[in-house]
Amino acid sequence: MKKVFVFWDNSNIFISGKMVASEKEGQDAYHQLRLQFDNILKLARAGRDIEYAVAVGSVPPELRQVWYELERCGIEIELHERGSDSNKEQAVDQALQVHMLRKTIDYNGTPGIVVMLTGDGHGFLDGVGFHADLERMHKKGWEIEVIAWEKTCNSRLKEWAQKIGTFIRLEDYYESITFRDDKEGYIRKSKPLSLDNRIKST
Repeated sequence: MKKVFVFWDNSNIFISGKMVASEKEGQDAYHQLRLQFDNILKLARAGRDIEYAVAVGSVPPELRQVWYELERCGIEIELHERGSDSNKEQAVDQALQVHMLRKTIDYNGTPGIVVMLTGDGHGFLDGVGFHADLERMHKKGWEIEVIAWEKTCNSRLKEWAQKIGTFIRLEDYYESITFRDDKEGYIRKSKPLSLDNRIKST
């Protein structure tokens, strides 16, 4: 059985999730949404063996504690602090692409299944961005699964993933992969995750 390699663009998943939350649960949910990391990893894994998993993102220094939850799930973490002047991400996409390309070149086993957690497919026409690197990996024999919020996923990336592999809508798992809280405690806890309808590459 082919092994799974998870590449997780956490900032994209989180920011897009906040937009989905505000539509589903009201404007307050935008600020209260949290990700249920262990269930997201279970969704990516789908009962298979994970050979490698990495998550890349950017946070203000005071929010580093949040990422320790991902480490406890067995994921390699790479953090980049936001720019002090712009408060924008610094080289996060490029960092994750480096991990993808290194696995493409250096992995000595049979190409496995790439599970890409993102919604960002920009840059394809210019040969850059996640989509372009997924294309490169697919040509080398890797199978592709894209897990993203359909609301914000780049349309070209979604259509390509559906054509050559698998596209998974995070909206279908919203109540299991998110919860809400504020300073006073839980507003909504996450529900148990069901994988009964989880499509997998074959």
